[in-house]
Amino acid sequence: MTTATYADLPDLVARMTGDEKHDPASNSTLDVLWVLYDRVLRIPVDAPDDPDRDRFLLSKGHGPMSYYAVLAARGFIDPDQLEGWGGVDSRLGRHPDRNLLNGVEISSGSLGHGLPLAIGVALGLRAQGRTRPRVVVLVGDAELDEGTNQEAIVMAARLGLDRLTVVAVDNSSATYGWPDGIARRFAVEGWETSTVDGRDHDKLERAFATPHDGHPLAVVAVVEKKETA
Repeated sequence: MTTATYADLPDLVARMTGDEKHDPASNSTLDVLWVLYDRVLRIPVDAPDDPDRDRFLLSKGHGPMSYYAVLAARGFIDPDQLEGWGGVDSRLGRHPDRNLLNGVEISSGSLGHGLPLAIGVALGLRAQGRTRPRVVVLVGDAELDEGTNQEAIVMAARLGLDRLTVVAVDNSSATYGWPDGIARRFAVEGWETSTVDGRDHDKLERAFATPHDGHPLAVVAVVEKKETA
């Protein structure tokens, strides 16, 4: 079991070098990912396929360096694999591949698919009678422009998927934005919502613990604007 801490993440990220890293997309997710894997999710590193594990889906898969660093810190992948990432012989692709990495639930990178997939996962668990696992999907604010998300936001609320949580990392990169903010878009459809500083670990933890019986939960994690990240 790894003993890496949050303070070790910059060094782990720095082991991944090269061009086309989508640094702002990756940096925007770092603290949310750490809080999820350190404080919230129940995913045994020695049994990543446990049927009663929580499920985490990274929809914002085009900037996966922070994701890989957190997975390495928590023992899901060997930190030595970080070097050479994106190479033809590396298991760490520019986009995560569920067929190559323990603990990765979906292959992602093409935006707009994570939330619909998470609904399918939540419905599948419900059909199996598994009420313990939590399904958490991370999306970006710009990604919410994709039409698939709008249909999914409505459907999840109508189906009362209270084991589903969306965390929307808001780095102000959406093309048009949302009237009264991202949380309002979810709230009008019946989601429980919380908006917090996406760099504050304690506030993020409390947001993920927001009661939401009978309703899905949306956590909006606000970070620096993309241009300055």
